[in-house]
Amino acid sequence: MRQPAAIDFEIIFKHAPIGMCVSEKRVIQACNQALIRMFGYGPTDLIGKSFSVLYPSTDEYERTGARIVPIMNACGHYSDERIMKRANGEMFWCHVTGSALIKDDAHAAGIWTFEDLSARRPVTAELTAREREIAALLVEGKTSKLIARQIGLSPRTVEMHRAKLMRKFAAATSSELVNRLLGVTKQAADLPRTEATISR
Repeated sequence: MRQPAAIDFEIIFKHAPIGMCVSEKRVIQACNQALIRMFGYGPTDLIGKSFSVLYPSTDEYERTGARIVPIMNACGHYSDERIMKRANGEMFWCHVTGSALIKDDAHAAGIWTFEDLSARRPVTAELTAREREIAALLVEGKTSKLIARQIGLSPRTVEMHRAKLMRKFAAATSSELVNRLLGVTKQAADLPRTEATISR
């Protein structure tokens, strides 16, 4: 009987169709080709670099890191959709998922995946760091009160940022704003939910 071929996990990691990296203390220790292409860096440019180079600002890097800790420590993994930055400065929506390798120490060591969402969800307005953060939480379906509690602002301040986002995206309602952030066209948003889902 023929023996199954040995699985080369290094090759799988290197050629996986989704961006992947291994981190320690939020410093990239290894990354694959898809991640390098996605962010527009050279083959070894990201090795030994902080995750901060992938964020639009230092504030967003620090606030996201703080938000990850309690969630990761509670369940061992974390996932969100956020705006990130390529080497050339271009902003893009990215789905990020991570798993902690050491229990109760979220940033000690982890495995992270990155999926580029820009093909179906372009960044069409220039946003501040706070607006990007609040936009990401709105996409998750969170209310202003929940967002305020999560990021340490007053609900009134969150509403102010939401109003600015609505103006920048020419959205008349909060649901229209979320659709614009998700890259859903007006025609698709007007379809029944099942039909709109199938069409995407």
